[in-house]
Amino acid sequence: MLAASGHKWGGPPGVGVLVIRKSVRWRAPMPAGIREGHRVPGFVNLPAIISAAAALEEFEAGRDEADIALRQLTQQIRDRIPTLVPDCVLHGDGANALPHVVTFSCLYIDGEALVIDLDKAGFSVSSGSACATETQQPSHVLAAMGAITHGNVRVSLPRGTTGESVTKFLEVLPQIANRLRGSAGRARLAG
Repeated sequence: MLAASGHKWGGPPGVGVLVIRKSVRWRAPMPAGIREGHRVPGFVNLPAIISAAAALEEFEAGRDEADIALRQLTQQIRDRIPTLVPDCVLHGDGANALPHVVTFSCLYIDGEALVIDLDKAGFSVSSGSACATETQQPSHVLAAMGAITHGNVRVSLPRGTTGESVTKFLEVLPQIANRLRGSAGRARLAG
C-alpha cells in the first residue's frame, strides 16, 4: 500500500492518493454500496482532485532535473557538516539516499533544541522519526540501523531550494551547535 498527500508534490492540501496492490487484503472503511459506485455522502472535491493530478504530472515531468539539483545541495551539506560541526555523524550513503534528504546526529546536543533554534533562524528541519514526528522519540529506523539517535536532525530540501539557502544553513548550524553545547556544559568545539 502507498498513501501520499497532494501537497507533497505541489497539489492542494486535503487531497491524496491511496494505492493498493491487488494482492493486499484490505477492507474499505466505507459501506459496500458506496464502494460499488453508489452515491458518496457529501461532495467530492473534484477541482482539488484534478489539481492534484495535474500537479503530480508536472512534478514527475521535472523530477530528474530537480533530483540532480537537490542531490548537489545535499552533497554540499554532507561534505561540509563534518568539518563545521565536530562530533557530528552523517547517516546513510549520500549516493544511494533520497536526493533531497540529509540526516545527521550531533553528539552532546538535544535534537529538539537544535530543531527549535534552527527554526528561530529560519530553517525548518525535523528530529526523530519521519513517520512519527509527534512522538519526539528517537528514530526507530536509525536505532534499527545501529546509528546514533541522540541529537538527530533531518534536513529535507524542497524543490527550488537555492545554494544561498544551503550556504546560510551551513553558516548558522555551527553557531547554534556551539551555543547548545556550551549551555549543556560542553566546551566549544566547532571552528
